[in-house]
Amino acid sequence: MKKILQYLFEHKTLSKEQAYRVLTDITAGKYNDHEITAFTTVFLMRSITVDELSGFRQALLDQSVSLDFGTYDFVDIVGTGGDGKNTFNISTLACFIVAGTGQKVVKHGNYGATSISGSSNVMEQTGYKFTNDAARLQADLDTANICFLHAPLFHPALKSVAGMRKSLAIRTFFNMLGPLVNPAKPKYQVIGTYNNEMLRIYNYLLQQTSEHFTIVHSLDGYDEISLTGDTKVSTESGDRIYSAIELGKRSVAAKDIEGGNTTEEAARIFMNILNGKGTWSQNAVVLANAALALFTTQKYSSYNDAYLAAVDSLESGKALAVHQKLVK
Repeated sequence: MKKILQYLFEHKTLSKEQAYRVLTDITAGKYNDHEITAFTTVFLMRSITVDELSGFRQALLDQSVSLDFGTYDFVDIVGTGGDGKNTFNISTLACFIVAGTGQKVVKHGNYGATSISGSSNVMEQTGYKFTNDAARLQADLDTANICFLHAPLFHPALKSVAGMRKSLAIRTFFNMLGPLVNPAKPKYQVIGTYNNEMLRIYNYLLQQTSEHFTIVHSLDGYDEISLTGDTKVSTESGDRIYSAIELGKRSVAAKDIEGGNTTEEAARIFMNILNGKGTWSQNAVVLANAALALFTTQKYSSYNDAYLAAVDSLESGKALAVHQKLVK
């Protein structure tokens, strides 16, 4: 690791092959926490390159527990985390709304490394039991239109860095990898990034690896559509800036989408929204993210049609029914 660090400290970057080899060695336990921390710090001081991210991604995918549902016609909605905004679990709620419309969802998530409540925290708090049993996950997809992949069960290699990530409690390149290593390889992806540079890097990578994707970055720093300001949306067709009014029918205040101070509080907010007791602002943000995911599947002729489908899913109780089936 000393040679690698010296190489990087000379302002050099890794090739895809070098990045692949380093991450493979990290997950094999060849380096201690201090060495890994020093290595990850490099990518806090400069932007990761497309080759580096691609090599890291491939290394994790090659070591993951594979899944084959016989189709890739499903969507995942996930953010990088690390935006420091402490919002409620917007992406996870959006997944349930999408599933309530009949669209299959394979949600990949983990415990919060830089936030109070990640997707795995809220799923666990609301009664879901994690599994990597393919038959049970297939049954979840068949009955509820959604299944949840708790990342540690599918990426055992990451166990070697879990403690380091939690103790640092800041975003690292592992946050960047999370949205890219769903072992089910969904056909449609909606990814939120915490800055514009990451949006650009994801775009370059996904142009090479994904059929249909949407990357979002709220210009005031959220890794999702926050409706607190304008949002940059990037797809395989190009980039565009959308206003909060265009995406969510209204603007919201940052304080209105906060996620609480404990995992229990985050879970209460989550279930309140599913039960139709969310505030106007909470509902608007979740619906906007769900609508964009539905529109990404190219099964709706307009964003507004996708938005109306999302509204129906939440207000009719279909999204809640999805959760009830999943945690039965």
